[in-house]
Amino acid sequence: MPQNTSTKHIEALIFSSVQSISVQEIVLALTAVFEQEHTETQIFESLNEISEKYSDDSFVIELVNINKGYQFLTKKNYHQTVNQLQLHRSKKKLSQAAMETLAIIAYRQPITKLEIEQIRGVNSDYSVQRLLEKELISIEGKAETPGRPILYTTSTLFMDYFGLNNLSQLPQLKDITREENTIGETAE
Repeated sequence: MPQNTSTKHIEALIFSSVQSISVQEIVLALTAVFEQEHTETQIFESLNEISEKYSDDSFVIELVNINKGYQFLTKKNYHQTVNQLQLHRSKKKLSQAAMETLAIIAYRQPITKLEIEQIRGVNSDYSVQRLLEKELISIEGKAETPGRPILYTTSTLFMDYFGLNNLSQLPQLKDITREENTIGETAE
């Protein structure tokens, strides 16, 4: 197989891989498809060609050697733009249940999952897990109560997402209470 074709197949492998791909994985894939042995030296030559190609300013991505493998990543000049998109998308994907759970944690932190569930009245396993994955909350430690349950607090990423310098900037609950949520007549 000509080197040019090999390089294009390697480029396709790197492009389609969600994580970094090792030289050994590239060798295995090419050998399986073309039933012809490929050496690591050939792979490194192709990787150098690909790296050189993407070093041109006309490309917004570059080939990066990361975690003993290779991956296409956005060049540093575009990190802020891509970060804004990621922030926007991650904000949009919080469910109503996750937002309720996040609000409870923000106002009552540090708080255990049992306390969250007592306030919400439903199981909150999924919401807590989702918020941990999105790094909007973090584990602060364990409570000094029987069973030593985990304590949850908001993270620095939470503060960044909501544009807060400190928790005192959260809206006061009395400021966001609606009349339709009250029972009985209001005293004057």
